[in-house]
Amino acid sequence: MKYKIYNYLAGVFSLVIITTSCVNDDDLIQIDPNNKAVDSFWKTDNDALLGVNAAYGSLLTDGTYMRCTPLLLDLKGDDTRSNSPWGAMANVGRFNSNPSNAEIYGWAYETYYQGIFRANQVLTNVPAINFEDAALKNRILGQAYFLRGLYLFHAVNMYKNVPVPTELAAIYPQKTEAEGWAQVIADFKMAAELLPKNYTDITGLDAGEKGRATKGAALGYLGKAYLFNKDFTNARDTFKAVIDLGVYSLVSNYRDNFTETNENNSESLFEVQFSREAGGVDLGWGGAPASGWGKTSARAITYGPRGFGFTDVQPTWALYNDYQLEKTKSNTVDPRLDATIFYNKPGGMQLYGKDFATTYASNTGDLNDLFCRKYQNSDGQRPDEFDWRSGINERLLRYADILLMYAETLNETGNTADAYTYIQMVRDRVNLPDLSIVKPNLTKEQMREQIGHERFLEFPLEGHRFDDIRRWGWLQDPVKLAWLKSRDPEFNSYAAGREFFPIPQLERDNNPGTIQNDSY
Repeated sequence: MKYKIYNYLAGVFSLVIITTSCVNDDDLIQIDPNNKAVDSFWKTDNDALLGVNAAYGSLLTDGTYMRCTPLLLDLKGDDTRSNSPWGAMANVGRFNSNPSNAEIYGWAYETYYQGIFRANQVLTNVPAINFEDAALKNRILGQAYFLRGLYLFHAVNMYKNVPVPTELAAIYPQKTEAEGWAQVIADFKMAAELLPKNYTDITGLDAGEKGRATKGAALGYLGKAYLFNKDFTNARDTFKAVIDLGVYSLVSNYRDNFTETNENNSESLFEVQFSREAGGVDLGWGGAPASGWGKTSARAITYGPRGFGFTDVQPTWALYNDYQLEKTKSNTVDPRLDATIFYNKPGGMQLYGKDFATTYASNTGDLNDLFCRKYQNSDGQRPDEFDWRSGINERLLRYADILLMYAETLNETGNTADAYTYIQMVRDRVNLPDLSIVKPNLTKEQMREQIGHERFLEFPLEGHRFDDIRRWGWLQDPVKLAWLKSRDPEFNSYAAGREFFPIPQLERDNNPGTIQNDSY
């Protein structure tokens, strides 16, 4: 059984998230650590643990990884397209989110700040608690720093100039993008100092619990923050520190990163824990949790193939075609294609226990279309996704990402030759030829392009592609932008400044003087 740190349980006053794999009746009576009127809270080490668990809870609702955040991260890339009938969703990929309509992007913004508020409660109150176990106190504070850094990472990365709350207050003024990134980096640094490598080799209330933030997760996100700010030297050294922990390795089966099989595996630095068994069966749309809420994801139904889900997100033909560019050593197609996309494969392909060609035989459009396979419960154990309740964990940061980002920083700091080694580690899993033989002696610029290609095929539908496009400056490069338009017509509606989402109008109403992002 997966250990779960997200179990919303009904209490006498309100709700809380507790860490457990088994729940008894006493567990159902808990005080809400987010209710400031409850004077009896923030007294014990167990209160502190419950408080940080509540901060994890903001990862689970509609605004974050239940549904909205994957959409916001995925839909602007050239690996995805959307024909959703819901305008707010379809317009994400068309760079046309409406500042006066907060659906999806505004819900995410709100939830990030809910998570930051909860983390700040921990960081404000826990230092005054007398712990018998000082190491537990450090771990709880480390997790709060990590979670605040993660929520703020999303806010700065997607909305640019945002408030940067570091304490409990009534008003949080808008800060610059640089100030936001500086706080993200500071939070991940603190988290990395306080967190353990794992929860297996510790004692205490949180011993053995998977899903909690670790030193590797904090270092991985710290490296990403440096990378996104083009601080290649610090990024390089931080990614190397992750590698040197000796904790992580690639799993042999690429698809194991996107199913309930082998969750929290050796490749995963951090993942959001979902389960069909935990909690109730109601969906967690946001706000104060209710007793019937489950801990499930709506990603699968949102991205699901026609007839099995809503098909709001689909892969692009550019992605499909790029998988055909290089054969494996066995002269077969890159196996990541079949792990990522459902299509009318010669020889047949199964989805939800049915044959693709047979299922779509009466509809030529669907028969010749592409559908998402990553994060689908499609291996035959479920008939479709229409109950909205996927239990597949969302993998936010994988070791493959660390390896390719490390290779990128090596290249950017003048060590292109060594970048080959770390790229090849990722290629070896899918049996691709030795890059140093098929493409020897690449220049720095050529290697930069190659890394872009490698990342495109390794991480589609995982929320990384548009971040890469933006940080590489492709939107400001007329040649690259034209190339993106040729691959994904949604880029035809891109306008300068639209790489960021608008600041929600409610935020501007609540914080007078808040400046809207350019072009909105």
